[in-house]
Formats: sequence, C-alpha cells, structure tokens
Amino acid sequence: MRLEPLRVAHAAEAVAVLHDVRPHTWTGGAPAPLAELAARYRRQCAGHSPDGRYGWLNWMLRRRADGRLVGTVQATLSRPDEGGTEAELAWVIGVDHQGAGYGREGARAMAGWLGAHGVDRLTAYIHPGHEASMGLARALGLRPTDRTLDGEVRWSDRPA
Repeated sequence: MRLEPLRVAHAAEAVAVLHDVRPHTWTGGAPAPLAELAARYRRQCAGHSPDGRYGWLNWMLRRRADGRLVGTVQATLSRPDEGGTEAELAWVIGVDHQGAGYGREGARAMAGWLGAHGVDRLTAYIHPGHEASMGLARALGLRPTDRTLDGEVRWSDRPA
C-alpha cells in the first residue's frame, strides 16, 4: 500500500470506492455524493480543525501493484492533559477491497509514520460489533478500554 496525502482532487476517484452503504452500518451517515465529498476533503486538507485544537492527517490508500484507490486512513492529533501527542485513528476500506489486508497494511504504515513523527499514543473508537476493525486495532497493539463515546468503544495502546 502507498499512503498518499489527501487532496481535493481525490474526491472524484474516492466517490466510487466509498459509495456502498454497508460501511455506514458501523460509522453512521450515508455515502457522500461527489460535491459533498469534495467539500469535506477541502476542509480536511486544511490540516487542522477550524479552532486549531486538533491536527488532521488524512491519507488515501493506494495499491502499489496497480495504483487503484482502495480506502482511507486518518489521524486526528491532540495533546491530552497527561501530556504527549495522541492520534485518534480511523480507516475506511471500500467494500470491494475488504478482506485483503489493505486496511491492516495501511493502518500499520500510518501508525509507523506517526510514531516516527513524535506521536506517543494511539487510540481508535470502534463499534462493538465491527469485528474487522477490532482485529485491525489489535494488529496495531490497541486494546479496548472501558470508555465509550456515541456507542463506540475507545481502544488504546496505553492503559486507561
């Protein structure tokens, strides 16, 4: 997998990869039409939340073998009260590409990049029924905590 920094131009290709409603069982919402996806990518390309409290890192996942886009990985950076830099991770793999290890490979590449750039805590919020995402989180060394947000369990690579 190749991690490619998000650009607004990715929306035209991503809309076809992310069009399926099934992943939204776990993430909520619905597939975004092209104009909405492009607007979202434009906001995300800023690299930070509007108030500047959070850093945003977004990458598209592209297969090296044929250059096809297969999904996305992202990290929202913050500085928790206990210090350091925390990255809240998320990933979405297009339905046609699931089950081939692309999510795991992309998330591991992202986690490696983050660690090399000073991030010292990884977290993710995962729907308790999403076995594939839980397996991916375990592969990154994350474990479930007793914290939940909007029905999703917080996973972390550090004790709570």
